[in-house]
Amino acid sequence: MNPNTLSAAQIAFLQAHKRRKIRIHLYRISILILFLFLWEFSTYKGWIDDFIFSSPSKLVLCCYHMILENQLFYHIGITLFETIVSFLLVMLFSLVFTILLWFSKSLTETLDPYLVVLNSLPKSALAPLLIVWLGANYKTIILTGISVAIFGTILNLYIGFQGVDPEKIKLIRTLGGNSRQVLLKVILPANLGNIIGLMKVNIGLCLVGVIIGEFISSKCGLGYLIIYGSQVFKLDWVILSILILCCIAVLLYSLIGVLERRQKHNM
Repeated sequence: MNPNTLSAAQIAFLQAHKRRKIRIHLYRISILILFLFLWEFSTYKGWIDDFIFSSPSKLVLCCYHMILENQLFYHIGITLFETIVSFLLVMLFSLVFTILLWFSKSLTETLDPYLVVLNSLPKSALAPLLIVWLGANYKTIILTGISVAIFGTILNLYIGFQGVDPEKIKLIRTLGGNSRQVLLKVILPANLGNIIGLMKVNIGLCLVGVIIGEFISSKCGLGYLIIYGSQVFKLDWVILSILILCCIAVLLYSLIGVLERRQKHNM
């Protein structure tokens, strides 16, 4: 948008919108700073037990010592690797399987009840079975992350495929287009926003699934730090790992948000 072609009212609106975004960011930062201050002050005054609840200063020291011992980044890297691999495989397999369902109505009608049942299962109950069947290794943890998200993704993608305007499909058919052209020219472009929305949901679900797997079987990763820290009462490890998980979730979500903004900009 060329600033020279905008009216005074439009420029004023854009400036007000920009100021509002800056104000919102300041509010968010202020809430975080206030929370950390009250947390630290409460432990300093003895209102809460810093052994159980820790404190921001203790967490900073804990983080510093773990970095010096080359522990923290190693565990973060393991969890990130497992989460990203799980996420990519979920999106790939879900998209391929949904396309197969769209091409074959008989396959859809056959597998629909099974997909609903599998999506309804508590995935935390599957993790111990996967570990018994496949062993305690990173592949099992990745599979646990996949199992949390894949069935719901397939169902939502298929609903999105079915919700495409039938008149557009009819137009492609009238012009002599085949099913592959309908898929590439109508179905997938119409569901691009839906796919990105599912990506934003799945990145968090895969992270949850990976942590569940690390709770049960892993000897590395942030999930391992949480469960081990709680067993030996190193609660600084537990709280620090949880905070790092929050940061990872925000970072990964933000990266997909960048992709979403680019997609909207190119429309």
